Amino acid sequence: MISEAVAARLISIEDAISVVESAFASLDSGLSRAFVFSAGPGPGPNTRLGVKAGYDGLSRHPGAKLGSYWSDNSLAGLANHGSTTLLLDDRTGRPCAFIAASYLTALRTAAADAVAVKHLAPLSASRLSILGSGHQAYYEALAVAQVRQLEQILIWGRDPAAAAQLALRLCEAGLPARAAKIEEAVEQAEILCTVTASIQPLFDAALVAPGTHISAMGADGPGKQELPGALVESALLFTDLVTQSVMIGEFQHACREGRVALNQIVPLGAVINGTALGRTSDRQMTIFDSSGVAVQDIAIGALVLERARAGGLALEIEL
Repeated sequence: MISEAVAARLISIEDAISVVESAFASLDSGLSRAFVFSAGPGPGPNTRLGVKAGYDGLSRHPGAKLGSYWSDNSLAGLANHGSTTLLLDDRTGRPCAFIAASYLTALRTAAADAVAVKHLAPLSASRLSILGSGHQAYYEALAVAQVRQLEQILIWGRDPAAAAQLALRLCEAGLPARAAKIEEAVEQAEILCTVTASIQPLFDAALVAPGTHISAMGADGPGKQELPGALVESALLFTDLVTQSVMIGEFQHACREGRVALNQIVPLGAVINGTALGRTSDRQMTIFDSSGVAVQDIAIGALVLERARAGGLALEIEL
């Protein structure tokens, strides 16, 4: 068993980016597998849980990540979102690690954004805008800063005070951040990251400049949407897992409306492996839709397990 505190000690954002990039590639090559996502309501009206399962062929671990949302947790001083990763021994199918993974989920989500920016954004892109000012937005900025030299970070949030606080926190981390109105943030962006729980488009497609790369990180359930359909229709489209993207990700709406065909959506792993093209011009607009896949959670969990065992930091129990 590995606690949140131990996991946070053992994995850096740089580690996460490397692991997630390899996970994308192994998923596309068929070495790793992701299974059908399952989710449903919890015991109360504002509770939800979901399970993402798969097999990481690089670490040779089957496993699953259980995500939960209990909206009243904050009243008790607890996080509303929770994540737990279970790793299995590939020789026996029996559990070999139980990992408290809320921090790891934040890292792997941000790392997926960074990998997409690395492979899809113009090399000269230096202006990042983030729509969303919650817990995850901080990690998105840190991760993108690992793969591009950022000269400006604009933060927009529905709560201006939260956006200003996030910008201050990023400045304290050494990044050039400030709060902005949504129109300025979108118009100024060369890299745009949306990380909200929105169920309708956040902005008008006409605000986005040619050549912008967009990482849509928020949509991970039916009905969620951050981008206008016209924008999706006009861009080159990439995702972590095509079947999941059109079921619960940002591209679910464009596909349902007939704006986009399945064969227009390219797995990011194929770009990494060199079997598909990414951006071929600085004027092209690219969109990466991330709904998160279990292979990422298993891969980062496997690295934590390896390091925890080596350092004697895991709590060993008999099942």
